[in-house]
Amino acid sequence: MSQTDAGGPAAAAAPAPAAARPTPFAWAVILAACAGQFLVVLDVSVVNVALPSMRTGLGLDESDLQWVANAYTLTYAGFMLLGGRAGDLFGRKQVFLAGLSLFTLASLAGGLAQEPWQIIAARAAQGVGAATLAPSTLTIITSSFPEGPERMRAIGLWMAVGIGGGAAGGLIGGVLTDALSWRWVLLINVPIGVLVCVVAATSLTGQHATPSRRPLDLPGAALVTVGVGAVAYGIARTEEYGWGGAEALVPLGGGLLALAGFVAVESRSAEPLVPLRLFRVRAVWSANLVLVVCGMGFFSMWYFLSLYMQNILGYNAVRAGLAFLPHTIAIVVGAQVAPKFMARGVEPRLLTFAGGAIASAGFFWQSAMDVDGTFLTTLLGPGILMSFGAGLMMTPLTAAATSGVPPTDAGVVSGLLNTARTIGGALGLSLLVTVAADRTDALGSRSADALTEGYARAFLVGALVLVLATALVALLPTRPAPQPAADGAKPGAGPEPGPDGADASHSSAAQDTPGGATTGPDGADTRRDGGAPGQRAETGG
Repeated sequence: MSQTDAGGPAAAAAPAPAAARPTPFAWAVILAACAGQFLVVLDVSVVNVALPSMRTGLGLDESDLQWVANAYTLTYAGFMLLGGRAGDLFGRKQVFLAGLSLFTLASLAGGLAQEPWQIIAARAAQGVGAATLAPSTLTIITSSFPEGPERMRAIGLWMAVGIGGGAAGGLIGGVLTDALSWRWVLLINVPIGVLVCVVAATSLTGQHATPSRRPLDLPGAALVTVGVGAVAYGIARTEEYGWGGAEALVPLGGGLLALAGFVAVESRSAEPLVPLRLFRVRAVWSANLVLVVCGMGFFSMWYFLSLYMQNILGYNAVRAGLAFLPHTIAIVVGAQVAPKFMARGVEPRLLTFAGGAIASAGFFWQSAMDVDGTFLTTLLGPGILMSFGAGLMMTPLTAAATSGVPPTDAGVVSGLLNTARTIGGALGLSLLVTVAADRTDALGSRSADALTEGYARAFLVGALVLVLATALVALLPTRPAPQPAADGAKPGAGPEPGPDGADASHSSAAQDTPGGATTGPDGADTRRDGGAPGQRAETGG
């Protein structure tokens, strides 16, 4: 690459920063992104422990309780892709701060709620804020680090914090509810949210990922939001009405029709919300497929263990939360070990396969649970295997799902990833709840033995689901290929000028990256194609 590519002698004379050695300022970016992800995932599980106290304090009936839990999940799933694309169009810093601010204000409103409708509305607003925030947490990381060991370590930390937040939700919710009040499972988000806003406002650059002249695809946004939300709602209704009930089939059918309309609109849109060409990138479609199936198994793990510990072993909420600590530690270890293996040349696909095999073994082991179980003999060993396997598996999967795409599409790809996990988790939980209930009903009673048999059958089927996910790992690519061009880019064409005449590819590559653009050893800009240094797509087999 010539020195003139970098913009002249001044650029050629600039010293080359070490892209592989992020500054402490860059690690402040990781802190903000991981803290945002922790809040999003934590709020899925932390409220469940407080539901009985909420019912007493606000006079909620069973329908209200269901909506307190589902309002968050439905809006979170429905607005995820819109939130991801908004970050690409309007800037990740701005969208991150907007989503976090809405989430924090909604948490305050929920903690101060005096009527059932107020807590439900606050939970729905929390879900919108989380859907806006979550995709940006990952794209901030992927755009702040070039592909390589540092990015793998950052993604591993992001993944560990995210999954660990789900595991720690029961403990945190139990402690806050018992020691203070159910209101603090929501109010605790307020000081944390304010602190993260301050860190993000001072550490993120806030440059636009793409020129602002690109419009938002409103018809596509409306269709995908309604479609995904309706599918998630229909899946949630199957727990009460079964898969054949009209209460579940109508929203499921309507959601699928809306998604079909979304595909038709996107195929004709000049500026689609989700460019369909992304699904031609093997790394994207294969990793998201595996993530859907993984979500079907992993998301139900803590749900059934919570029921087993409290209904069969007699644990209270705090003791059950403490019993999940080994799960949290194992997930963090697995997610942090994965980047180290990848840095030493272990193929990501092999690492993902190993994680799936370990997690599957843990699920099979857990399916041997009985009414006389103890923490040491029944929970500890399987829990460590399941959680370590999850951490080992999900880090390379996340890296694969976000590779092979231009930075201008990083937000929507992150939205796809989060949507795949959320829908997979909802589908898997509904399926396994049905499996457990059918097994319990077949035994003709609601005794401890019958309930335990149902929980055990759910883990057995979950193990088979993870075996399927592990087999699908073979679809992941093994060799990198050139990064695909963004919409409208022509092969061999130079960088597109931005609204101010500047090279737009530079600013998109430097999005949210402390220190701005990176120069190579000869002083030339290494981000000519709009990607991070050394960034390559994985489209091959």
